[in-house]
Amino acid sequence: MPKDRSMTDSSAGAQNARGTDPTAAKALKKPKLLPRRRLKESDVNVVNQPMLKKAMGGTIVGNTMEWYDVGVFGYLITTMGPTFLPESDPATQNLFLLGTFAATFIARPLGGVIFGWLGDKVGRQKTLATTLMIMAASTFAVGLLPGYAQVGLWAAVLLVILKVVQGFSTGGEYAGATTFVSEYAADKRRGFFASFLDLGSYLGFAMGAALVSVLQLTLGQDAMEDWGWRIPFLAAGPLGLIAIYFRSKIEESPQFQATLDAREEAAKDATNNDPVAANGPLATVKANWRPILVAMVVVAAANTAGYALTSYMPTYLSSEKGYDEMHGTALTIPVLVIMALCIPLTGRLSDKVGRRPILWVGAVSTIVLAVPAFMMIGIGEVWSTLVGLALIAFPVTFYVANLASSLPAQFPTSSRYSSMGIAYNFAVAIFGGTTPFIVAALIKATGNDMMPAYYLMLTSAAGAIGIYFLKESANKPLPGSMPSVDTQEEAAELVATQDENPNFVVADLPFDDVAPLDSSSAGKASTS
Repeated sequence: MPKDRSMTDSSAGAQNARGTDPTAAKALKKPKLLPRRRLKESDVNVVNQPMLKKAMGGTIVGNTMEWYDVGVFGYLITTMGPTFLPESDPATQNLFLLGTFAATFIARPLGGVIFGWLGDKVGRQKTLATTLMIMAASTFAVGLLPGYAQVGLWAAVLLVILKVVQGFSTGGEYAGATTFVSEYAADKRRGFFASFLDLGSYLGFAMGAALVSVLQLTLGQDAMEDWGWRIPFLAAGPLGLIAIYFRSKIEESPQFQATLDAREEAAKDATNNDPVAANGPLATVKANWRPILVAMVVVAAANTAGYALTSYMPTYLSSEKGYDEMHGTALTIPVLVIMALCIPLTGRLSDKVGRRPILWVGAVSTIVLAVPAFMMIGIGEVWSTLVGLALIAFPVTFYVANLASSLPAQFPTSSRYSSMGIAYNFAVAIFGGTTPFIVAALIKATGNDMMPAYYLMLTSAAGAIGIYFLKESANKPLPGSMPSVDTQEEAAELVATQDENPNFVVADLPFDDVAPLDSSSAGKASTS
């Protein structure tokens, strides 16, 4: 009598499960997963416009204040030397103060690591408020420092210490501000809104230059060297309080708030914890080392050009081209203001044509225009100097307008602040902040006042390579975040066209983890 077929199949299945057929056993053990669900309107983040405006205002005001503080020191380098090293020649005084400016950037990577970790752990808003308070306090304290006549070389030591503290706080500022604004803005307008941060930065530089120029004009060089140089630093006190007030009013970004909420849910199940967020900076570098390296190269190129224009140029015009201190500072003001006003236009353009093409313009134009720019400055006339400064400002406008939107988009939400803090600050510390010191030393060593042009060409050639490997991010959701739009109508359209949308793949969006398909969930899946 033949055996029942169902019994035979059952016995075979049991035999396979016991190990005679490893492939079948593996198939039996592997849980079936529910298919990824579709994007729904409730998944799409619709930007709260009043909150966005408040966030933009608080972030830009703070960022302007930060870079006013950084810029003032650069504009006073040729003035402060006699206070701290009166027995040295002017060239040595300038090198000391340029080196002190560079020392500010030594602490930036540490600040970027610590504040970046805090920003990813406790929130962007609290961390940004802290960096601003430290920055304003340390800048104000510089204005109170005793000089060499009172405490000898300790005056120079105290100056270096305060500048290092200032650099430590700045390490968390730009990375946090760019992360914050990028997470608030809609995907299709991220370049435009994020570019306002650098508008604020260069307006901050211009504010510092304007104040220093007015003081030099009204007080005279002797009074500036004696006590007038302190005024711009002391002004950082009340200005900082105003900026802190505005920054304290902004709320946490919705993208990061969603990550915090997800972590709270994941904490209930230890297997779902985010290892990058849990293990800190080392895990961040291990997980994101490729985009961190690419970002560092691009940041180095952009900031070498930026700091050559803002922090070194007043010193270059005074020490190498024969301008007095007032004109060396004042000539940069109109260029900085015009450049700052053009930055949002370049940011908007990147939303249309992409981040990488705009950054390519910055790199290539630096290589092409650097030598003509310094040749024009070398003519020695005011008009030719302004033309030369404008030729340097042109590529800087294309560079910096897109860093704030392109770099945060290289990293996932859970470790974005940390990754930005590491990439941006290590690059700026090694290349950007040291630019004034390096080019001054190169000129002194070679006697060739065209060395700044060659240095800018070299760093931008490296930057072009970095841009080649940079991931295009215009109009796309931030990694680890859902799409972000301006209106509910745009959200509906996005959901309706999700399969044809070239800016994202539905399967790559951060939906909740899908549970194994058991008998109960199978029933739910079949009915839904």
